[in-house]
Amino acid sequence: MAAYWLFKSEPDVFSYDHLVTNKQEGWDGVRNYQARNFMREMRKGDQALFYHSNATPPGVAGICKVAKTAEPDPTQFDPTTKYYDPASKPDEPRWDWVTVAPVKKLPFVSLDEMKTIPELAECRLLAKGNRLSVMPLREEEFDAIVAYATRKK
Repeated sequence: MAAYWLFKSEPDVFSYDHLVTNKQEGWDGVRNYQARNFMREMRKGDQALFYHSNATPPGVAGICKVAKTAEPDPTQFDPTTKYYDPASKPDEPRWDWVTVAPVKKLPFVSLDEMKTIPELAECRLLAKGNRLSVMPLREEEFDAIVAYATRKK
């Protein structure tokens, strides 16, 4: 059974357009155990929304999919990256990434617009204090955001 997800990225660091240009990308740098565990649940073909965070305004920019399931994030072993974790060892890696690929750019749906969509009343994304960069969505939530974006055309 397909699952639905949301990936957050700061657009000045890595935007949906970057993903389109690159064709696929490992979702690196996740250093939260709950978000890592969500990535470990992902299956090839799962759909996700690509959310621009820490932007003015923040919101959903497109749809992507899981192209490759969780595997060790190589940045944890590289001391030249900001994601280096000296406590993580190649024989016992702490951190994973999934590879994502673009599916479709959407008309941008801002966070304020999402707050008006009734199907999102219980959405984790809208919960106070939610800072996870990777989170599950219910199918109804995913569909409601995509439908809202489609109506904006």
